[in-house]
Amino acid sequence: MEKQEENIWAHCSSSSVRRASRQLGQLYDDAMGLSDLRGTQFSLLTQIGYLQEPTQKELAKAMVMDLSALGHTLKPLIRDDLVELVPDEKDRRAKRVRLTPTGRARQLELVANWQEAQRRFDAVLGAEKSAELRRTLAFIASENFAEAFAAAGKKGD
Repeated sequence: MEKQEENIWAHCSSSSVRRASRQLGQLYDDAMGLSDLRGTQFSLLTQIGYLQEPTQKELAKAMVMDLSALGHTLKPLIRDDLVELVPDEKDRRAKRVRLTPTGRARQLELVANWQEAQRRFDAVLGAEKSAELRRTLAFIASENFAEAFAAAGKKGD
């Protein structure tokens, strides 16, 4: 049984991606320097700026998170005046996520640290492999992949 478990561990795509994600998260967090923001929070600030005041639902979809996890992740950013929730002008029930001036400044301050982490990643893995990895992970994070994965399960029924 032990050999089978080792085989599963070595060949499980989900476990491999999770292990790599934890390792990379730690490395990027360290590279972000003396910031009290984690890499995930930096990514969230960057995504909010990129999407230009997305609704919480839009942001959760872009980050591949459920709304409850997003809400949990936003709480310290709201507390620290980096983001704010504002009602949507067209649908007052929906909330939009907006960077505050402090949040935009912090995100911009950390871009150089992120660029250095990215440079180191590319140096170790190689620019071509790094780009291919990002393309592959973007596909895995897409709705198309989720739909294809679900359809592949139905074929086995």
